[in-house]
Amino acid sequence: MDRPPDDDRLGRAYAAPEVTVFYDRGRCRHYAECVRGLPQVFDPTRRPWIRADLADAQAVAEIVRRCPTGALHYRLLAAEPEEPTSPTTITTDSRGPLLVRGDLVLDTPEGPLRETRAALCACGRTQNQPFCDGACGVNAGAAGGTRDQAETSPQKR
Repeated sequence: MDRPPDDDRLGRAYAAPEVTVFYDRGRCRHYAECVRGLPQVFDPTRRPWIRADLADAQAVAEIVRRCPTGALHYRLLAAEPEEPTSPTTITTDSRGPLLVRGDLVLDTPEGPLRETRAALCACGRTQNQPFCDGACGVNAGAAGGTRDQAETSPQKR
């Protein structure tokens, strides 16, 4: 499956025949939509923790779209990339980040990034601008999902 240029900025790739899932550990705030949605695919007790081959590609894509932070992305072999939400929405999470969905172009240290979902820093203390990195304490307390030890995205190495 050929990768568009921005895919190199989406994190570690977990490939299956019909779908590739990308995971950027630095953007994950552990909302656990993936773990609750398809536990056979997203299992934090297993390595690799993402096994996209264990479910239908369309079902995997649907669950990945639920990820509010944009830590998860997908590419389907036989379909167009994820369509942005319209109109763009911004939701405040009382624990910290601004959850944004839409046709986004984010200003990052590596340059502009086209995006459909993101958890943006609202406290100003992040080390992963413009994304929330948990400096506000959003991940304090009980974990809601995976604490994967996967590699960080290529731009963070």
